[in-house]
Amino acid sequence: MSNIKLFEQSKIRSYWNEKEEQWYFSIVDIVEALTDSVNATDYLKKLRKRDSELGTYIGTNCPQVEMLTNGKKRKTLAGTVKDIFRLIQSIPSPKAEPFKQWLAKVGYERMQEIQDPEMSLDRARENWQKLGRSEKWIQQRMTGQETRNKITLTMAQC
Repeated sequence: MSNIKLFEQSKIRSYWNEKEEQWYFSIVDIVEALTDSVNATDYLKKLRKRDSELGTYIGTNCPQVEMLTNGKKRKTLAGTVKDIFRLIQSIPSPKAEPFKQWLAKVGYERMQEIQDPEMSLDRARENWQKLGRSEKWIQQRMTGQETRNKITLTMAQC
């Protein structure tokens, strides 16, 4: 399944891998969207040379995936959300800065939740409220999860 996502009017080619159940995004399209580079492929090559860790990371973790390019299916370097986050960290661009700040914030929040797991429960409740879920639905969901956890723990102890 192929698809195109938009980021600030830039087209980002994407592909849903049914077997892995995850999205892959065109790395060149991401670079183009964040840098306004005339030649995103060259920009990426220079970026990979300048940051050898990134070059190794992309070479190891980012496969070639068939995506529509100029009306034809061609293999395109693609990455998962995790891979794209790693790429964004290396791009010196004002457009990448909001992503970097968001990543730092989320990372900090998750570290706080490790120290105090109740915070993650509060975050889940807040996110479900933002999605328009009723308090009854949220309570049933949380109770159901707690029950599943108890059953799993009991079975693991057997």
